[in-house]
Amino acid sequence: RLQKLKEMFISKFGSAPKFYARAPGRVNLIGEHIDYCGYAVLPMAIEQDILIAVEPVQTQVVQLANINSSYLDFSTSVNNIQINKTKPQWHNYFLCGLKGIQEHFGLNNPTGMNCLLDGTIPPSSGLSSSSALVCCAGLVTLRANGKTLSKVELAEICTKSERYVGTEGGGMDQSISFLAEEGTAKLIEFSPLRATDVRLPSGATFVIANSCVEMNKAATSHYNIRVMECRLATKLLSKSKGLEWRKMLRLHDVQTKLGVSLEEMLTIVEEVLHPEPYSAEEICKCLGIRLEELCSQILSQNMQDVSTFKLYQRAKHVYSEAARVLEFQKICSEAPANALQLLGELMKQSHISCREMYECSCPEVDRLVDICLQSGAIGSRLTGAGWGGCTVSMVPTDKLNTFLKNVKKAYYQTDGQRLEVENNILFATKPGRGALFFVEA
Repeated sequence: RLQKLKEMFISKFGSAPKFYARAPGRVNLIGEHIDYCGYAVLPMAIEQDILIAVEPVQTQVVQLANINSSYLDFSTSVNNIQINKTKPQWHNYFLCGLKGIQEHFGLNNPTGMNCLLDGTIPPSSGLSSSSALVCCAGLVTLRANGKTLSKVELAEICTKSERYVGTEGGGMDQSISFLAEEGTAKLIEFSPLRATDVRLPSGATFVIANSCVEMNKAATSHYNIRVMECRLATKLLSKSKGLEWRKMLRLHDVQTKLGVSLEEMLTIVEEVLHPEPYSAEEICKCLGIRLEELCSQILSQNMQDVSTFKLYQRAKHVYSEAARVLEFQKICSEAPANALQLLGELMKQSHISCREMYECSCPEVDRLVDICLQSGAIGSRLTGAGWGGCTVSMVPTDKLNTFLKNVKKAYYQTDGQRLEVENNILFATKPGRGALFFVEA
């Protein structure tokens, strides 16, 4: 693959690349939509990745090309980076990583680059292809400009800079892309960012199945609406408990300030919030503010026309999912005899909560989860932002081949379009290593 990339680079730019950078995609085993609420998540890096061949150049221009011809070439001056939020194209994610490093170091005359990209992560599948591209671009820019940073600093910069395309992400994708190690999943905690090894039990393999429903979280408002609903739930819960609600941004902050357990937070949600959707007017009434303040101070620009908010459901999902993550880690570390059954049960509960409380699934993903469970998976759930994308299933290793055959037959062979996209559609994966660069010898 490297040799092919090098040859294509030479034919494209007329000279050889000086170095390469890679950043992996990821699958989240449990802990969906809670990183931006401040809670720990449990992902692992996958073997699929973004690989970029790079040659620093004297001109202050970045030239980007992709070996996949459906992604058009792009070039821009490194001193004038414009990132279009309205129509997220592939090169915008590269520019996020570039801009993040430039701003961090205050680079006045950054190095120009020729870059050729090869990606094996299926796009819009919930396996974090866009964040892997941001991370890879950050790594490339760092190296080309002769700077160094720790992996934690890189992850934090790339998390912030991905927001230039308008995605209010929480940092899980970038953190695992940099901090992953081969053979182990990671419990990733935030503020401060830290990663702890989680040894997955033997006897099971994780299988990713693509629903073939594409979902680009930067191109849809579903994702950012959920972020906002969690923020509004934070404000209402804080106000009801006499906390300084204006300063509270994440559901984790409420738990920390009150000093209670996740189970107690679930009880508080039941007491304070009602299951019926809240209107903007009712939220204003609860907080004792006027509509203008809600719109200008709390709601983001693209939320102004949303009329109702489901606060109870979102808060309930976040606190229960955060508890499932900790339980998952505990089972992995204690390794009881029935560990696989217990982990499978947590994955199933997680999917039900994503489907019913967070409403981030879709009919095809639900069907795929059911097929995976019927085909022998011990646990199965959606992974990634949702509304399409992939499922992750835990399958007894000795039943892997039968499982793959059954899922292929039940989900993919019933649909001609799905069969056509067979590349990276259904595959077993093990925890891969994190981002790195290597130099042409």
